[in-house]
Formats: sequence, C-alpha cells, structure tokens
Amino acid sequence: MAAHDVMPDTQLYQPVELDDALNLLHRHRGEGWLLGGGQDTYGWLKDRAKHPAAMIDLNGIDELRGIRETADGVEIGAVTTLVEVIEDAGIKRDFGLLTQAALRVASPQIRNVGTLGGNLVQDTRCWYYRRGLACYRAGGNTCYADSPQGMNREHALFGASRCVAVSPSDTATALVALEATMVARSRRGERLISADRFFVGPNTHITRMTELKPDEILTAIRIPSKWAGKRFYFEKVADRNAWDFALVSIAAAMSMENDIISEARFVCGGVACTPYRLRNVESAVTGKPLSDESAEAAATLASHGAKALNHNHFKVPLMENLVRRAMRA
Repeated sequence: MAAHDVMPDTQLYQPVELDDALNLLHRHRGEGWLLGGGQDTYGWLKDRAKHPAAMIDLNGIDELRGIRETADGVEIGAVTTLVEVIEDAGIKRDFGLLTQAALRVASPQIRNVGTLGGNLVQDTRCWYYRRGLACYRAGGNTCYADSPQGMNREHALFGASRCVAVSPSDTATALVALEATMVARSRRGERLISADRFFVGPNTHITRMTELKPDEILTAIRIPSKWAGKRFYFEKVADRNAWDFALVSIAAAMSMENDIISEARFVCGGVACTPYRLRNVESAVTGKPLSDESAEAAATLASHGAKALNHNHFKVPLMENLVRRAMRA
C-alpha cells in the first residue's frame, strides 16, 4: 500500500484538564494541532495539506463544555457542539441570531459533532490554499485566486491584501453582531478579545485568520445581555441549502425604541477575510424606522468600497438585497 493511502504518523493526546492541554500545546510549539469536532481537521489530513506532529483532543475537558448564564449574559464553552447551542432554550429565547446562524452550518450530521469554537477558528476554504499550493497564505508569493485566470467566485470584495480568501464561519457573523467576547487561555493566563478584533485579515497576519496566538486555546464565548431579546435577522445565500459555505450572508441585530432603530449591528459573511461590519449601514439606519424607504437608503450603502474580482460581481447586488431583506423582514 502506498504511503499516500495511510494515516499520517502523528501523536494523539486526550487531556482531561485544560492546564494539561496548554502544557502539551507549549511542548509541541508550532507542531501541535487542537482537535474539536474534527470537521476541518480531517479534511486537512485527508488531503495531506497539513502535517501536525501532535493532535491534542479537547473533547475530554469538561471546563470547555456547556452553556452557563452569567451576571451579564451567557458563556458558551468552546467545545460545546452546534446542536447543543441550537437546542438551548436560553440561547433561543435571548440570542436567537446565534441559533439561526448555527442552524445554517453544514448538515445535521456535522452540527451534531462540530463545535462552536471549531466553527469560529476554522481555516479558509479557498481551494488553491486547501490543495497545498504555495500561495501567500501558505507562505508563498502568489495569490492564485486573484489572477487573470483565477477562479474567484467565492472570494472577497473587501479587505484583500495579497490574499482574497474569505472567512467561512457562519456563527462568526452572528457573534460579531451580538458583540461577543472570546476567551483565550495560555500558560501566561487568560485574555479577553472582542469579536470585532478576534478575526484578522491578511494585512494583520497572512497565515492566521484569528487573533489567537500559537500557544492559546479558545476556551469560551461570552455574549452580553445588552442584545438579549432584540430584533434579529439572519440569512445565508449558498449554492445549496445544506453543506455549502456562504456566498454572502447577513446577521443583523437591532434595538428598537417606539418603532425607531436606536442601535444596530449589520455584519456580512462571505465578502471579506473576516466577518464584515457594515458600519455605514449601521449609521444610516440608526434613528430611522423599519420602512421601505429606510431599507432602500441603507441598501445602496452596503457595497460601498467593494472591489469585485473577475467572477464575483454578483455578490455586490446580493449584499444590497440582503440589507433590504433584513430591514423589511
């Protein structure tokens, strides 16, 4: 049997304490791979595109599981499965935007094992990168998608800097809209990172999509009570309703006072390397009612600054229409 057809040689560790996982990650600096639900991991291993020396399975660490009410909202352990998030009555009641987003992740089978943390920190799905080509994100000096012959239908409209790959996470858009905070732990201690800063573009770090440092583990996600029970809208447009990643998605959270929007957060997925805040739309709708006139004015601002590639011009009107739908729904 050819070596290509067997599992790559790697060590597997299954700690039950967070400190042990952190020590293992420190010991295998640069060669340790954190394993949650494994839906992203196994694809990398199957394609022989990544070669970790050690895999650190986080599923046995009880501290990283569960949904807990806090004095100012809710905290979700990073290895809590997506189906547990979807079925939680408190999340559904207060933060239904996250429920809606989690329901659109892949398929029921994947949601049963996929974790919230894994969905947030998964790597980009650009096929040039996933095939192991030496693109910028892989340490090379070319972006194959951003070339005259590049296939870039699924790629970025905003924030490209050498790399035009997009963030693939559905739940990330909802958590940015909900002003979540990510909790990261290392042997140096705990660090809190706002969802707005947690996701990074290639101009910040070309080989990473999050603010997590190589020795840090995402342990929990905290959602503040500020947005509990507000008006939410989530929609994801993909080639197929199940499995596919978003061509464009939108997560909107609006606080209403007497039918007037007092505060709003609009976030698009599938258009940038990070969840993309529509700050101009947020400013435009604040102080306005939910009306066709307001929706039309906001929609025209949604794609301001977009730089379409050869094959993704369709994303521009799609973004605008999703803003209209969020305002009219």
